Amino acid sequence: MLKVHSIFKSIQGEGLLTGLPTVFVRLVGCPLRCKWCDTVDARSSAGKKMSIDDVVKEIADSKLRYVCITGGEPLAQDETITLMNRLMDQGYFIQLETSGALNLEEVPCSENVMISMDIKCPSSGEHEKMDFSNIELLSQFDQLKFVIANNTDYEYAKKIMRDNEINASIIMTPVGGIDLKELAEHVLKDRLQVRVMPQLHKLIWGDESDR
Repeated sequence: MLKVHSIFKSIQGEGLLTGLPTVFVRLVGCPLRCKWCDTVDARSSAGKKMSIDDVVKEIADSKLRYVCITGGEPLAQDETITLMNRLMDQGYFIQLETSGALNLEEVPCSENVMISMDIKCPSSGEHEKMDFSNIELLSQFDQLKFVIANNTDYEYAKKIMRDNEINASIIMTPVGGIDLKELAEHVLKDRLQVRVMPQLHKLIWGDESDR
């Protein structure tokens, strides 16, 4: 059984798949307590218990091919991997949103699975909980994200990029997902090979979490 906060259709608002109609499966539970978390209710809510079959049926009812499994922290629930394997077998494209605090070794390796790993920067208050061995598990099909609140976060992200061989696409976005100018100017000045991206859903719907 999975503890599910919500299942809903929306436009993918982050990363390389931005703009695609997607069905989101938001799971309950997260070991982190990021200071700027925008889905606080998903990390501690009791949610509702659903079987894998029921989750897959609700996804099928959406008539969409792209599925984003998010949270909370999806890998906090063991059944998440089972769900991913079922969805892969049925031809869905799966994006897994994960913090990078939990090990990724059990995540299925497939061209139809994108790991979207969010390395927490110092402003989150949780940067010391990251498992940096996960970086070497990321492939060209994955993406590595940094949410940037200030210059300390920006310099921290640059150091991680210098210290690791990263095969995945790298994305930087400001906390709140909208005010891009300062971050974009830093990236241009430093000639970083990263994508500066907004959170599209914030531009469309504001702070509504399940849109």
